[in-house]
Amino acid sequence: MDRRSFLRTSALGGTAAAASAGLAAPAIAQSTRTLTMVTSWPRGFAVLDDAATYFNEAVNAMSGGSLIIEKKAPGELVGAFEVFDAVAAGQADIYHSADYYWIGQHPGYAYFCAVPFGATAQELTNWYYHDGGQDLHNELGAIFGMHSMQCGNSGSQSGGWFRNEITSAEDFNGLRFRMPGLGGQVLGKLGASVQNIPGGELYQALSSGALDGLEWVGPAADEKAGFQEVAKIYYTAGFHEPGSGLTASVNLDVWNELSPEHQAIMDNAAKATTNYQLSQTLAMNGAALARLQAQGVRTLQFPDDVWDAFGAASKEVLDENMGDELYAKIRNSFDASLAKSSDWLLKSDAYFVEQRNRVLG
Repeated sequence: MDRRSFLRTSALGGTAAAASAGLAAPAIAQSTRTLTMVTSWPRGFAVLDDAATYFNEAVNAMSGGSLIIEKKAPGELVGAFEVFDAVAAGQADIYHSADYYWIGQHPGYAYFCAVPFGATAQELTNWYYHDGGQDLHNELGAIFGMHSMQCGNSGSQSGGWFRNEITSAEDFNGLRFRMPGLGGQVLGKLGASVQNIPGGELYQALSSGALDGLEWVGPAADEKAGFQEVAKIYYTAGFHEPGSGLTASVNLDVWNELSPEHQAIMDNAAKATTNYQLSQTLAMNGAALARLQAQGVRTLQFPDDVWDAFGAASKEVLDENMGDELYAKIRNSFDASLAKSSDWLLKSDAYFVEQRNRVLG
């Protein structure tokens, strides 16, 4: 039995099972289609729920009301980490989330969000839209009965919040730290006790001492989450997510039932969301960082030997799944695109910024 058939014939666990009775089939009345979108973000959660809301409202407006998305936060229908199974099983129509949460389903999903020492936001979209990334996303998604679209990007993620300064890679040994995706596996190789906790639960986990540190998004989102109230050391550059893409995935049967017009609306709304969210985040981060510093937060960078340890462990993690044919196909495509993009960016944008800083101080 393939994965898609299994999910359709299996009950959802935990919250998903308890909530499935309340999930209605899509409503079709007077040429209006209503789809349920489950998200991994609490309502009003800075940056990430902003992206889900923008996509939701863009589809509703662009369709003139003929295609309506009803957005549900974690706990309203399913839990934050149950949205994938809910859509794969047809219990909800769309999810909005970060696909590196699903590396337990297939490790290739990490590449459609972020991988250690991977793509910046611009490099990710170059691959996704022009070098085969989206086709690979849907080749992977088809295994689970989904059509996937990049739908947001929160840019480079901060290195994280810590109670104590990191002076060497040994400081990660035994550290209780929240980091999902392949980045979390990297920290695991350095001896960290890695946790994957939904965003809405992070403040409590850090303030209670259940976590010694965590990474979330960046200054704008982190400030609103309130982490500066319970930790004062903030590493502003991280190895794990240089450009974090978000995803809207639609149940494949639902997607195929949509008209070409509605499919085009959703596709273009997702593209608009990616552009809007990235620019929103980058526009807010500088001012938010200044406010954090005014509240006594120390902004630091990891020492070079720590970066070297991140790099060595990252290579191990990225190589471990190369025996999987689809993972290897995704990684090779990603790496080839990254090499092309980075070669030009180093000779153009990066060099220009270096000279601008040199000339203007």
